[in-house]
Amino acid sequence: MAKYFITGGAGFLGINLTRYLLEKGNTVVSYDISKEYDYPEKEDPRVTVISGDIRDYEPMKNAMNNCEIVVHTAAALPLYKKEDIFSTDIDGSRNVLLAAKANGISRVIQISSTAVYGIPDHHPLLETDKLDGVGPYGVAKIEAEKTCAEFRKEGMIVPIIRPKSFVGPERLGVFVLLYDWAQDGRGFPMIGSGNNRYQLLDVYDLCSAIYLCATLDNEIVNDTFNIGAEVFTTMREDYQAVLDKAGFGKKVIGFPKKPIIWSLRFLEFLHLSPLYKWVYETAGEESFVSIEKAKKQLGWKPIYSNKDALLRNFEWYLQHKDEFKNKSGVSHRVPWKQGILSIAKRFF
Repeated sequence: MAKYFITGGAGFLGINLTRYLLEKGNTVVSYDISKEYDYPEKEDPRVTVISGDIRDYEPMKNAMNNCEIVVHTAAALPLYKKEDIFSTDIDGSRNVLLAAKANGISRVIQISSTAVYGIPDHHPLLETDKLDGVGPYGVAKIEAEKTCAEFRKEGMIVPIIRPKSFVGPERLGVFVLLYDWAQDGRGFPMIGSGNNRYQLLDVYDLCSAIYLCATLDNEIVNDTFNIGAEVFTTMREDYQAVLDKAGFGKKVIGFPKKPIIWSLRFLEFLHLSPLYKWVYETAGEESFVSIEKAKKQLGWKPIYSNKDALLRNFEWYLQHKDEFKNKSGVSHRVPWKQGILSIAKRFF
């Protein structure tokens, strides 16, 4: 068993990965800028919780001492300011690799994103396809991957995982729009017809891919892997499963893409919408990656479909919604403010 250092350990992926690793008999150091680690795992003697910023090199290097594997999940998400995204996702990622190298840790698993592909012009997307970052977040993720390549050349083992948008217990963020509208007996609007295929990912399946990259031989894992659900249909059908579960007989409603996108661009400019460009520009398009490389090379196989992942998350939301009633922010662990969309909700 091993001692893992998880950046972003207090986040949605961080806590799910911690639980996964504990089940496998490992120990975990959670390192996160947040001073709140409000999980039962904080009482587990196998978990060490440290508050710190990956942009501060020395404290992180010291916190990483005696760890064996680093999983870098920390990131400034698209709703953060551009300067914070760049300093965290680019400079912070370099600090993580430098700190690992200084501590003699040879394996660092980088959690990237399929946002590095930009707005796709073909499907499925392969790991060898060109990279085209949309917005500061996409650009920063590409630059972070370039840094990983530099450290590979220096002899480190740096698996890069590019996950699709992932959901599961503890995930809020933009998905609260769907869950909140569903539980209040509202229909749900789609950008376009909703007949486009849009692959998601369950966080459990992501954790299993991370674990394979942490435990398999160097020559197998020192590579880049797309990770996503194997079973998915259209956005209309997958999201309808949540409305059906809510039990109010409501439906997904499609709207013409171009006028909706232009409206959302304007609302984003006025800071009246929680949706950012990469979300609304791709929501009405096909979006799925090939996972064949991960399946063949890592022996990875996802167990949850899009519908499974959405419903697992919806059930968790219904059980815990009162806990975050007055909370909001820009991370995946809190609801995003609906802004003017809360007014639109009344008409569905």
